[in-house]
Amino acid sequence: MKNSIFNSLQLPVVAAPMFLISGPQMVIECCKNGIVGTFPALNQRSSEGFEAWVVEIKTALAAFEEETGKKAAPFGVNLIVHPTNPRVREDLEICVKHQVPLIITSLGAVPDLVAAVHSYGGLVFHDIIKKRHAEKATEAGVDGLILVAAGAGGHAGTLHPLALINEIKSFFNKTILLSGCISTGNDIASALQMGADLAYMGTRFINVEESMADAAYKEMIINSKAEDIIYTAAVSGVNASFLRPSLEAMGITEAQWKQTKKIDLGHELEAAQAEAKAWKTIWSAGQGVTSIHDIKPIAELIAQLKNEFISALQKQQTYLDKYR
Repeated sequence: MKNSIFNSLQLPVVAAPMFLISGPQMVIECCKNGIVGTFPALNQRSSEGFEAWVVEIKTALAAFEEETGKKAAPFGVNLIVHPTNPRVREDLEICVKHQVPLIITSLGAVPDLVAAVHSYGGLVFHDIIKKRHAEKATEAGVDGLILVAAGAGGHAGTLHPLALINEIKSFFNKTILLSGCISTGNDIASALQMGADLAYMGTRFINVEESMADAAYKEMIINSKAEDIIYTAAVSGVNASFLRPSLEAMGITEAQWKQTKKIDLGHELEAAQAEAKAWKTIWSAGQGVTSIHDIKPIAELIAQLKNEFISALQKQQTYLDKYR
C-alpha cells in the first residue's frame, strides 16, 4: 500500500460514496470494521448539515478507538467538483477544518483543491472512466485514481477492467482503486491480482442494514441479475447504470432509455432538485447484483468478505506452488 493512512485496514476495500445511500451510520461501521467508509457531501442538504455529519463520524470513531484500543480505518468524503455545485468551496473548507483523511473528487480534478487537502496531510482520490480523465487528474496531483470500469453502478465506464488498469498503470504509479462488479471476497482478490491496490465497492453496500436505501430498493437488488442493469443517459443526461424494474416503474420504456438525452422528469424543479428526485425513485446498481442475495449488518458482511478473500488468496497459493 502506497499510503500509510491505510495501514489500519483489515481488508483492502473502500466502500464507495453513494448518492442518497451512504450516511454516518454506514461510514462509522465500515471504519470500525476495518475498511474505508465514505459518503457524498451532497447527501446532506446543507453545508451545516454536512459538517454535523463529519463531526458525528469523527466523534464516534474517536470513542471507538478510546474504548477498544484499536485503530479505526480512515473515512472519506466525496466532493462534486463541477461548476453546477455551488457548495463545493464551502464543503471543502469544512473538510480542511476537520482534516478529513480522504477526499474523493468527481466530475473535475482541481489543483487548488488537491493543494488544500495536502496542506493538512489528507489524500485526494479521483474517479475516472477513461485515460483522458486520468491524465488530467494526474496533472492536478491526485494521490489515487478510482478506475470505474464496465458493469459498475452509478456513472460507470465502458472499458474492461484489465484494459483500463493496464492503460492507466502505464503512466500513473500511485494508488489505484478498481470499481465494477466487486461483490465478494474473491472479487476483491481478483481486483488486486489485476493490479489494483484497493477494491472500490458500491452496490454490495446498498444491501447492508446501515445503508439509507429504501427496503424495496434492497429487495429489488436481491431479485435482479446482471441483465437487469440498464446503462442509459435518460435519467441524468450522463450514462449511468440503473435497475430495469425501477425504470419501468417510472414509466420509462426501452425506447426512452436507449435515447442519448435526459428525459424531462419535471420542469418545475431546479436542476439539482430534479436530479435528486430522479435518483430517489430510479435506482442505480451495478452488474454485481448477480452475487447479492441478502441484507446483512456491515460487521457481518465484512467478516464474510474477509473469509472469502483469504480463501481466494489461499487458492492462488496452490496455483503458485503448481506453476512456479
